[in-house]
Amino acid sequence: MTSAVSSMRDRVKQFVPTQVTRRVKESLVDYGVRTSDRRPLPDFLIIGTKRGGTTSLWNYLIQHPLVPRLFPAWNTKATHYFEENWSRGEAWYRSHFPTDRQRGLLESRYGGPVRVGEAAPLYMFHPLAAGRVAALMPSVRLIVLLRDPVERAYSHWKERRTHGVEPLGFAEALAAEEARTAGERERLIAEPGYHSHRHDWYSYRARGRYLEHLKPWLDAFDRQRLLVLASEDLYRDARATYRRTLDFLGLPPYDLPDFQVYNERRSAPLGSALRAELTAYYRPHNDELRRRLGLDLDWPDRAR
Repeated sequence: MTSAVSSMRDRVKQFVPTQVTRRVKESLVDYGVRTSDRRPLPDFLIIGTKRGGTTSLWNYLIQHPLVPRLFPAWNTKATHYFEENWSRGEAWYRSHFPTDRQRGLLESRYGGPVRVGEAAPLYMFHPLAAGRVAALMPSVRLIVLLRDPVERAYSHWKERRTHGVEPLGFAEALAAEEARTAGERERLIAEPGYHSHRHDWYSYRARGRYLEHLKPWLDAFDRQRLLVLASEDLYRDARATYRRTLDFLGLPPYDLPDFQVYNERRSAPLGSALRAELTAYYRPHNDELRRRLGLDLDWPDRAR
């Protein structure tokens, strides 16, 4: 009997905090929506690429006193509004950002302009996101991190394996990609409220054709509103890349004590045969990307 009572108490202890937390979250979300008319839209978006260092750069930026976190606090870096949560509406989106008063208090305290944003690496890849962002926020600043697409694809696969949603080996997953994602992009366009896990999760090869996915953004926004960074530059010299990003956002200099790498996944290196195949596949795409953006992008595919 004593054991049964103890077990029941343990279950109650687990249940009550969950219920309380849920109610608190619901209350905060409701408050954010009700005050959405006092919450300006964000100043910047980090739109990609997945596994390109977006989490690290986001965490560096929110350590700056003039870059507040999203509201409510449990949202780590993204609302996913322009892809997964589009049907929730503009008031819901605005609810995640600080009010005019909160921004004003920060500006008064730290003597500079507040810059509010989010980091959602699926935005660059989603076929409708560029148009949605341009219609709602034509003056927003956009930050893009581009990583050697071979390394990006392999890292993407490792992430999916870690999360338990990828049963196939990397070579098998690449071979299955076209069949797995068939029709998903078209359905995203045809059904504005649709969200596709397959389009997000299993797009290992396709996601590295960067210019294909950047073209809608380049067409919709002035080039001066896009900051394109090589992920490798962030990895090699995070401090310099951070300073460059602050300058792009019009933020005053702010030094960080360290630059921790977030979401790093170490594993065995990619096999030479598969690496060679992917390098050859991406070479024409990367060459076109370099020409269009006027960037060096010192990746292994580049002719020496």
